[in-house]
Amino acid sequence: MQVFFQHLVYGLSSGSVYALIALGYTMVYGVLGLINFAHSEVFMMGAYAGLYCALGLGYQPDTPFPLVNALVVLLFAMMAAAALGVTIERLAYRPVRHAPRLTPLITAIGVSLLLQNLGILFFSATPKPFPRIVAETVFHVGGVVVTNVKLVIFGVSIALMLGLQWFVFRTWTGKAMRATSVNPAAARLMGVNVNRVIGSTFALGSALAAAGGILFGLDQTTVSPQMGVMIGLKAFVAAVLGGIGNIPGAVIGGIVIGLAEEFTSGYLSSEYRDAITFVILIAVLLFRPQGLLGVVRQEKV
Repeated sequence: MQVFFQHLVYGLSSGSVYALIALGYTMVYGVLGLINFAHSEVFMMGAYAGLYCALGLGYQPDTPFPLVNALVVLLFAMMAAAALGVTIERLAYRPVRHAPRLTPLITAIGVSLLLQNLGILFFSATPKPFPRIVAETVFHVGGVVVTNVKLVIFGVSIALMLGLQWFVFRTWTGKAMRATSVNPAAARLMGVNVNRVIGSTFALGSALAAAGGILFGLDQTTVSPQMGVMIGLKAFVAAVLGGIGNIPGAVIGGIVIGLAEEFTSGYLSSEYRDAITFVILIAVLLFRPQGLLGVVRQEKV
């Protein structure tokens, strides 16, 4: 039972990071119908923005890092990633928005490769240690070993997800996002600036990805320009599992993927940790392609 709860805590922690990244995929798809494959590299860039911000604030491995500075690192990374997301949308996706569906998809893959190689060029391919902006403390609860870092990752992720839910359903911009996702033409006729709404969607999704990058760096202690490849794929699977375009579904999908990884690693073998994600993807595509919370929509042709 102790082992079960150990894996449960670790699964919730990693799953919440997947959920944050998956939200970016699902928000952009919900508004534009586009799979933004560059989103995984925005996650990576956000992690590096946090790394250099922490170093700029005077981080020293043997010196406690103030909580205020840790919050500054998180906010700076989120703002930098939001700016990057808006830039990508404006320069890469907007010119091909009305092109055949294959064109934006290829563009997204191209932007992803561009960002990844820019990361290698400017940061080097060698993994860098991520600053421990939250000092680690170990707790023993009923025989279960829990670190405060895992709890911080889960707590911050949940807070950001709840904040997103409030923003989407309680603010004018959130309502405009929902209107645009249902019918962009009708939203435009009702006075919604669709371009601004789409830009806001990219900014918000990218900011959440950057927060995921900071939390991932805290958990794994290193970052690299290739870190977004596998993590981005898993987050995309989480979005598909929950129902691409469905915000609560992305959260549930991320948590399910995190738990599946941890329990597979603990009870079967760590060699199957990555494989279980794609087994879940295949199962979803075969038996419920609309995802757990998705709905089947009929389109006239």
